[in-house]
Amino acid sequence: MSIRVVSFTGNKAQQYLPQLAQLRMTVFSEFPYLYEGAMDYETQYLQTYTQTPDAVVVVAFDGEAVVGVSTALPMLHESDNVKQPFIQADYPITRLFYYGESVLLPNYRGRGIGKAFFAHREKHALHWGAEMVCFCAVIRPDDHPLKPADYKPLHGLWQKQGFSQQPHLTCQMTWKDIDQPHETDKTLVFWIKKCCYKQKTPLKLG
Repeated sequence: MSIRVVSFTGNKAQQYLPQLAQLRMTVFSEFPYLYEGAMDYETQYLQTYTQTPDAVVVVAFDGEAVVGVSTALPMLHESDNVKQPFIQADYPITRLFYYGESVLLPNYRGRGIGKAFFAHREKHALHWGAEMVCFCAVIRPDDHPLKPADYKPLHGLWQKQGFSQQPHLTCQMTWKDIDQPHETDKTLVFWIKKCCYKQKTPLKLG
């Protein structure tokens, strides 16, 4: 397999932004996100990770082709709707790292690239000094009409990586579904992994 997974900091991923934006739109149009994106917005969104201090962009390449991307940054630099649930629950957001998207083209799934995305981001977060890392995932009803018959959630992968779902921690985001005429609010639930910066080993959640 000719796959390379590379971490970029600062503006080093700038040259790949058009490919990364297209990749986000392609993968997030699938269930459960069903996201209808726009190139201008996607490019602007990804600029956040090339301009924010201590952010990281992890890219998977097949030869020179971009086939996957994963992002992360300190929670302090995230939007208020993402930070607020942790502030209200009295989490130490100054030591919390937020994982953004992790998207991969279908033909490259099941090859360990998703695990590599987690490993690259955690290495970066630990180097920064994170005590916890987290991400959020959209909640969709089991009977959603666009849910594929063979759909398998990634909960098992996330749990194997040491993450635990926190039902009391949710946030709201808004986007347009591919089958809807207008944007609608979505609820996303957070998954958290506690880390020990010195020992670099996971701790049990309380």
